[in-house]
Amino acid sequence: MFNPTRDQVRRFFCDAWQKYTQQQPLAGAEVTAAELAARHPEYQALLSHPERAVEQEWSPEGGQMNPFLHLSLHLAIHEQVSIDQPPGIRAAFESLRARMDPHDAEHVLLECLGETIWAAQRQGTQMDALAYVDAVRRKASQI
Repeated sequence: MFNPTRDQVRRFFCDAWQKYTQQQPLAGAEVTAAELAARHPEYQALLSHPERAVEQEWSPEGGQMNPFLHLSLHLAIHEQVSIDQPPGIRAAFESLRARMDPHDAEHVLLECLGETIWAAQRQGTQMDALAYVDAVRRKASQI
């Protein structure tokens, strides 16, 4: 399985953003990465300076969100929805998307995915994919 380093992930997003802004051809996941960056103007200055981006640290204790974690979770959600894995995630997302802006719907999935991953880490278990999909469905029914 592909397991990129922190620096590789950061450079991937920076490279995709640079290609996008220079109107160079994008391939594969670069297309989605660039589209995600375009929807997050708060990250664009950082993405435009790869050396600073690779070196910078973000501290949850300081209330800082790591932009590369955020973008990576978006990328994971795009993949999950495109292949409906875990099963039912596409329908749950579509239910949300019918009620709100697609980007806001992705943020609901981000929140549910983050909570599910955190619970698995805390319990020392595998991520519970069914709990993740159920959490998204519950959020969709509340909106």
